[in-house]
Amino acid sequence: MSSVERVLELGDDALVAAQRLGEWCSSAPEMEEDIALANIALDQLGAARLLLTYAGELEGRGRDEDDLAFLREDREFRNVLLVELDNGDFAVTIGKLLFLAIFQRMLYDQLRAGDDPRLAGIAAKARKESAYHAEHAALWAVRLGDGTEESHRRMQAAVDALWPYTHELFEGDAAGLREAWLAEVDEVLSEATLTRPADGWAPSGGRQGVHTEALSKLLAEMQVLHRAHPGATW
Repeated sequence: MSSVERVLELGDDALVAAQRLGEWCSSAPEMEEDIALANIALDQLGAARLLLTYAGELEGRGRDEDDLAFLREDREFRNVLLVELDNGDFAVTIGKLLFLAIFQRMLYDQLRAGDDPRLAGIAAKARKESAYHAEHAALWAVRLGDGTEESHRRMQAAVDALWPYTHELFEGDAAGLREAWLAEVDEVLSEATLTRPADGWAPSGGRQGVHTEALSKLLAEMQVLHRAHPGATW
């Protein structure tokens, strides 16, 4: 895999995750959580900006972060399907964040020790933020999973629905991270009195640009202003 493809994958994961988390603004179950999710979304957006800027430089076609975020079609995006799925209820969002953040932290750990100094620097910064994201999601997963009968049911349903999409995280260069990721996820699920689903159906295609309808709708909303007023500045 070329460097630009790898950086695009990382940037697109962060960008789409940021957009989904931003949808909770003013809709979270608590005011404090409203602010927390907005801050996590901003962390993801910050990482996406650094990564997409670097990807644009690597590909050498004169595209910057805005071009890559706002002027690509869905088939050009390389994010995993997990991040583009609709938010669902709060338990689904927490499940998505838990699985993604643990993965991102581990991957950034790997990359900050790599031989690309620019990517290593971005990964070192993003790793600290991902560690907080994972901790935040784990606290909520335990709170919901080991809470009331209804919160447990919803959190387990979220884990069951999302689990098939986690396999795509470990395609390609990240395959070696899955065992460590499973160990950490299992620890959280155990504390939350949740059951890890059996492996089975494993949807894929996001890394190759084959996405769900959810991404098309997300991009339509995210890109509409930039496309309606090309070249506009504040």
